[in-house]
Amino acid sequence: MDLFDFLTMLGGLSLFLFGMSLMGTALERRAGSKLRALLDQMTGKPLVGFLTGLGVTAVIQSSSATTVMVVGFVNSGLMTLRQAINVIMGANVGTTVTAWLLSLGGIDGSSVWVRLLKPSSFTPVLALVGIIFYMFCKSAKKKDTGTILLGFATLMFGMETMSGAVAGLSEVPAFTNLFLAFKNPLLGVLVGAVLTGIIQSSSASVGILQALSATGAVSYAAAVPIIMGQNIGTTVTAMLSSIGTNKNARRAAVVHLLFNVIGVAALLTVFCIVKAALAPALLDESATRAGIAVAHSAFNLLCTAMLLPAGGLLEKLAIRLVPDDKRAETLAELDERLLATPSLALSCSRAVAAEMAESAVRALDNSLRSFAEYTDALAQSIHADEERCDHYEDILGTYLVKLSTRKLSEHESEEATALLKSIGDLERISDHAVNILASAEELRSKSLTFSDAAAREYTVLADAIREILDLSLRAFEQQDIALAELVEPLEQVIDTLKEQMRTRHILRMQQGNCSIEAGFVWSDLLTSLERTSDHCSNIAGCIIDAAQHNLNLHETLRAVRGDDPSFRREFDRYAAKYALPSGS
Repeated sequence: MDLFDFLTMLGGLSLFLFGMSLMGTALERRAGSKLRALLDQMTGKPLVGFLTGLGVTAVIQSSSATTVMVVGFVNSGLMTLRQAINVIMGANVGTTVTAWLLSLGGIDGSSVWVRLLKPSSFTPVLALVGIIFYMFCKSAKKKDTGTILLGFATLMFGMETMSGAVAGLSEVPAFTNLFLAFKNPLLGVLVGAVLTGIIQSSSASVGILQALSATGAVSYAAAVPIIMGQNIGTTVTAMLSSIGTNKNARRAAVVHLLFNVIGVAALLTVFCIVKAALAPALLDESATRAGIAVAHSAFNLLCTAMLLPAGGLLEKLAIRLVPDDKRAETLAELDERLLATPSLALSCSRAVAAEMAESAVRALDNSLRSFAEYTDALAQSIHADEERCDHYEDILGTYLVKLSTRKLSEHESEEATALLKSIGDLERISDHAVNILASAEELRSKSLTFSDAAAREYTVLADAIREILDLSLRAFEQQDIALAELVEPLEQVIDTLKEQMRTRHILRMQQGNCSIEAGFVWSDLLTSLERTSDHCSNIAGCIIDAAQHNLNLHETLRAVRGDDPSFRREFDRYAAKYALPSGS
């Protein structure tokens, strides 16, 4: 092997790692909705969690990425430590898929069908299809599909380049002696762990080992311990990711480490006993790509079979190693580790936004009650919900802006934009709740009262506001267009009610039935309630926008208010339902 072979090997390695990264990133984007569906299935049942971890890792081709997601979920409180253990075990098995794909390069045979299975035969076709999709298709999904195919072709081309470049190493005595030294199981485990810890991908390190097997110098006696070590090295990513997280997230990373260390310790002991007692001839044979894939899968499956039933013990051991801290810990509502997987980051953002919506609606509903049922506890709860909404707006706005800098699909970009618009309206609803509470407190502090007629009118408007809040909340949480379309007719009715009530109150003041001072409070109250309905209308408009892939809210609202018979029908229904009592 000369200098030029070495440079070729470095180029092949670079292409291999780049292709793997490119393919994994595109797979995450392309499979975003599937990832959400898979992770929604997570329960405390070991088998379900195991299959979830396996499925997610098989889709995104990276156990490290899956484990980092798990740490993020646990840190955000979206997953328990027990659920995390099952998913981590599944991820260890799911990562073996890559080795099987790479093993296709070792297929030999003169048959046309066998030759077609070799990557050198089909990857050029995949690359051609991929570049067509990437350069000539406008759809973001098709572009991602093209990127996946190009990433796979690049990774396989890098693998073939590496294998060809290192083939000459079989004639280098120093290289052969190096792998003879790796027959020492402990040294093999150490080398596998260090290599994988550096590149932070067990799939990539297994691929490198498969490429080196082309030299014929890698025996199974050397390969098996290296594979075991690679499973320890892959835990580095999760351990680094857990820095600065809460105790349960750190425990999840520790479980990942324990699972692999215990599995290696147990199976390495068995391996050494079998090697010393039976000395099977297979161990001295040169490892093949397929053989390495088999060994990788067998190790991970045996570890899982051994430790899946002992998940509870792993949990207790992790709790013992990462004890409870006397200092209070708070869950991270939005974990930045999930930004690497936009679909999951958006899912968490929507969950936090739903909590924000519930807080805003609760605050407004309580403020409506404050005129008849005022208590200090009720006032405190309104202020607490308003502060909570301010906090949610701050963290969600920052998080969604950071997310927007990532490479998002068209649908994800629209969803992030709609959320950014909606959280502003939700925060303003909570502000209006405080304003309405201030009106109630002003009446109490100045011993003012509304007339009986005004009180009856207020009851009608308050009921309409409660209904539009309920419609908006349910439409937002369920992303229900049918519910969202009911909001605008009711908002128009509320606008009409406000004007009618303002006019009637002016007449009452002229007739001396209501004081001017109470009239100022009444005017402020009507303004806050009408603006609340406007924000509900904006939220509903965002939901309709997102469904129609149109980010022009004003255009959407104009279309809804047009000559649509269903809008007029709903408007008339709400106008009859919330008609002001006569003689007020």
